[in-house]
Amino acid sequence: MTKRPNILFIITDQQRAADTGFMGNQVVRTPHLDALAARGTVFDNAWVANPMCMPNRSTIMTGRMPSVHGVIFNDRSLELGAATHVRQFREAGYRTALFGKSHLQHGLSRNSVTEFDLAATVDHGYGLGWDELENYELYENGPPEFPDDFYGFGHVELSIDHGARVSGHHLQWALGKGGRYEDLMVPITEESPCRRRSDRWWQVYQPPYDEDLHSTNFVTERTIDFINDAVSAGEPFYTWASFPDPHHPMTPPGRWFDRHDPADMELPVSINDPLEHAPEYLRRFQELGLATATQRSWVAPAGATDHELVKECIAATYGAIEFIDDGVGRILAAIEANGELDDTIVVFTADHGDMMGEHGLMLKGFMPFRGTQQVPLVIVDPSRSPGRSGSLSGSIDLAPTLMDICDVQPHDGIQGQSLAPVLDDPSASVRDHVLIEQDRRAAVTRGRIPHRIRTLISRDGSEYTRWNTGESMLYDLSEDPHELEELSHADNTRKAVQDDRLVGALMEAADDSRGAPVVRRAIHG
Repeated sequence: MTKRPNILFIITDQQRAADTGFMGNQVVRTPHLDALAARGTVFDNAWVANPMCMPNRSTIMTGRMPSVHGVIFNDRSLELGAATHVRQFREAGYRTALFGKSHLQHGLSRNSVTEFDLAATVDHGYGLGWDELENYELYENGPPEFPDDFYGFGHVELSIDHGARVSGHHLQWALGKGGRYEDLMVPITEESPCRRRSDRWWQVYQPPYDEDLHSTNFVTERTIDFINDAVSAGEPFYTWASFPDPHHPMTPPGRWFDRHDPADMELPVSINDPLEHAPEYLRRFQELGLATATQRSWVAPAGATDHELVKECIAATYGAIEFIDDGVGRILAAIEANGELDDTIVVFTADHGDMMGEHGLMLKGFMPFRGTQQVPLVIVDPSRSPGRSGSLSGSIDLAPTLMDICDVQPHDGIQGQSLAPVLDDPSASVRDHVLIEQDRRAAVTRGRIPHRIRTLISRDGSEYTRWNTGESMLYDLSEDPHELEELSHADNTRKAVQDDRLVGALMEAADDSRGAPVVRRAIHG
């Protein structure tokens, strides 16, 4: 490339690694993502730092572990002044923008916040309202005023909610396109209006409006507009196209709702796994039907008790993914039309996965299995040859990788590894393990479920999980990709080796930079 490359960062929400054509799925149709993968490096062994939205999105932004940047669950916001790689790109002269789901603040998940009658641990000093910019109520009559620098993004247009509900900047955009308020700002409950709905679970339905008003089209159109403007202005751009789908409720609009017949969907190999050696709370999750589990909250861990419903969920999810694929194709076509395809680095990934029936479980939440923890990952650098790598990689590696290959100065405290050596040689390796964290406050879980989980994915294919209760699980993914043969209960020697590895990984993950002296630079404001 002869000039500073543009960056297009495409991120979906709750998309499993296996749910793309380039990862071997023979049912879901993703021709544009497959073509993108053919131009770049596919990472077959990519894992999250935390299989929840906010923690892992904050890790992608900062290149730091959740326990270090502080967002360990969906109940707290990333500090507004946290060092992010996007801010480094902006300081380097890039025009930066975010379209779609941010979820760096807990506006979407305020139901996860538990109030305590105690003084705060720290006063950030940002002033009231700093962490409320993703509260949907603020957008009813037009968007609120945003800071000039929102975690490094100079321009932000949010689509805040999931399912058929339209909020954030997306709401005013949809109203401007002729949408009816009563069809757009709807409850995330079984009372939500729709054209058709599953008889088994209210969260599988066709929205009451056409696809042109849906969040996937909003992200697609606004991303294209931004790219056109940036190219016209002669500025290198860094933009996030952040699609809220295929996260539940599973509501692909229009023609995308019927793309797949549920009867044709195959159930996961492990759907009848009794989890005999797993912690007891996971077997309790298995017994909870989706309708029961989500009565009190639309998002909750559940079991795959109704196999026909699982097929409906898979079919609807595939429709949503195919709509996103169509949008990705349109964005890439716009970049090509602007003559920027050879000067644009593209990343495609997801913030985490979904169980989708594996191990008899649905959705996410303290389920430390491949379904929630592995994600699709493609990096296209036009200056490098395409390839495919089985080397370990993580969401935490994306920030240092982009700064490295674009020659942007990194910020202090980066814990991820640059994947540039793997982009040059897919057989290269930059890490021997990936550490995955899951946390909730002990005062919130109150012993009903463990409040802390650590999983270690090692280069030799082992997947080892320890709970704060002392319980553990071990799988050999190289021999047992479906996680059907739990090993730690019968092999104390092998478990001891994993415990030793985990201690080392935890020591490596400790932060030695927060609050350390640095050269101070002004933040846009």
